[in-house]
Amino acid sequence: MYFNRSFLSKPILLVKKITDTIELEELTFSELDPREAALLQRAQEISTKAYAPYSKFQVGAAVLLANGEIYQSSNQENVSFPVGTCAERLLLGYVGANFPEQAPQTLAIVARREGEIDWAGVSPCGMCRQAINETENRYQSPITILMLQPKGVVLRFQGIRHLLPLKFDDLHS
Repeated sequence: MYFNRSFLSKPILLVKKITDTIELEELTFSELDPREAALLQRAQEISTKAYAPYSKFQVGAAVLLANGEIYQSSNQENVSFPVGTCAERLLLGYVGANFPEQAPQTLAIVARREGEIDWAGVSPCGMCRQAINETENRYQSPITILMLQPKGVVLRFQGIRHLLPLKFDDLHS
């Protein structure tokens, strides 16, 4: 058998594997606490006011602030697609500007295709994930996130790190 000695003398590269685990709960609507159920209902209601003539995808978001108040928003598109604003970013920007002393506690997100009865599977886009991350950093507190899925399933988890494990949030050297 022939061995190429030059191959054997090359350094062997070892790869370090890193594993991260996300933790979320899968619940039915009836298993939510009353405040979470009310938050999802507000997100569902506001989604009907979405301005989505291009994507036909109506998104609603509702947030519970530390003072117990709930605010909601829907996506607002623009003919210069994708210049429109997602429901989550619009909502977090609004409460951050108008109630900067009130940390967001829980964020509910729903989506449905125009003309359909069933709710679609939903997860915040990358820009929204980063906006949620920035909000958590601002208030130094994770946000409970509720995402309504098809057939009434609700995914619940604590903090954006479960959707954005390699967050972009350290600009300091």
